[in-house]
Amino acid sequence: MTPNVPGARPLPLKFQVGARTLASIRRNLVRVPLDLDAAIEGRLPAFPALSPAADGYLVTSLPERLSDALGKTAGAMIAFERQRYTRRYADLTTGFDAYLEQLSGNTRSAIKRKGKKVAQASGGQLDVRRYATPEQLAEFHGIARRLALGTYQERLMGAGLPDTPDFTQRMYAMAAEGNVRAWLLFVGDAPAAYLYCPIHSGTAIYEFVGHDPEFNDLSVGAVLQVEALRDLAADPGVARFDFTEGDGQHKRQFATGGVQCCDVLLLRPTLANRATIAALAGFDGSMALAKSAVAWLGLQDVAKKVRRA
Repeated sequence: MTPNVPGARPLPLKFQVGARTLASIRRNLVRVPLDLDAAIEGRLPAFPALSPAADGYLVTSLPERLSDALGKTAGAMIAFERQRYTRRYADLTTGFDAYLEQLSGNTRSAIKRKGKKVAQASGGQLDVRRYATPEQLAEFHGIARRLALGTYQERLMGAGLPDTPDFTQRMYAMAAEGNVRAWLLFVGDAPAAYLYCPIHSGTAIYEFVGHDPEFNDLSVGAVLQVEALRDLAADPGVARFDFTEGDGQHKRQFATGGVQCCDVLLLRPTLANRATIAALAGFDGSMALAKSAVAWLGLQDVAKKVRRA
């Protein structure tokens, strides 16, 4: 069993196909995430000292242009790049109408069409409810947590809205300082989608999201995203929406900018860590070949259904 090290914690390094995790290897890692400002400005992160029992660091959202510089600072540690992606964000400082104008014509048309469809299913009007105070978030959490249990984020990734005392205490404390925004979209009387965003230095963070698969045909997640951005664009305390690490169609549709980033493992050169990197490299290489084959055969839609099954 891997010991729980002060300053580090056992993190799963996943062998993943889409949202589905096939297996994982746990290493004691200090997670070093870069926030959006650091990614945009291109700042190398500061690294805390490692305990002797820690395996290394997991650096997330490192700007690609800094990968060589990071390798030079790693010393004897082994650097392994796990993934590359665009960390996307939406600039909301110009107001919602100006924000919409930055999106593609197809996206704007889809927004109108999907919003109208959900409104029709809800009796003619969208039912989006906003939560910000501790009292409001107590109501939100009870509803959203029940909704989260049936989402693919919860089933396949364990990434639904948490129900731990640590999370709820932090949520209430941040809400008391005005630093949480959350929304629920109802269709009829049924909660259909939720979005939870902490606020840091004027940036809303895309932290927890999910929707009831019964409403897949209504694109309730996209509709709620639009209404949340509309709300935030009118909020004087918010300037940007950070879609965080990783990429996807949803983020590409709604973002106005992005930074090319990568996630990098820095591991001590032990035999176990070398074996871990060899296994990850072999798996990631196989997945890259499979992805190319799927694209060449035109089977992307089939692959998406399999990954979420």
